[in-house]
Amino acid sequence: MVSISESAVRRLTEVASENGVELVGVRVGVTGGGCSGLSYVLDFESEPRLGDRIFGENPKIFVDRKSLVFLSGTTLDFEGGLNGKGFVFQNPNAKSSCGCGSSFSA
Repeated sequence: MVSISESAVRRLTEVASENGVELVGVRVGVTGGGCSGLSYVLDFESEPRLGDRIFGENPKIFVDRKSLVFLSGTTLDFEGGLNGKGFVFQNPNAKSSCGCGSSFSA
């Protein structure tokens, strides 16, 4: 399962509104790259792709099968404020991550 915190939902709603996008769902995934080997993907999406797992309701969370292996149990959070990091992936599968938190190794 992949989930989204209330603070992340609030920020996603704000960003979608600022960009004129209806917040139906978000794609959460993993791609090769970054200083730790794997990078997170986060994007607005309105419909699932073939083979996606769907979590949550408002918004729906779309995760492809390959990414789910690395993201199972992850919560997408948002940390704001003066020292806030923005969107943060709390991933129990990450063995290490880079200083900025945008890439990890599993």
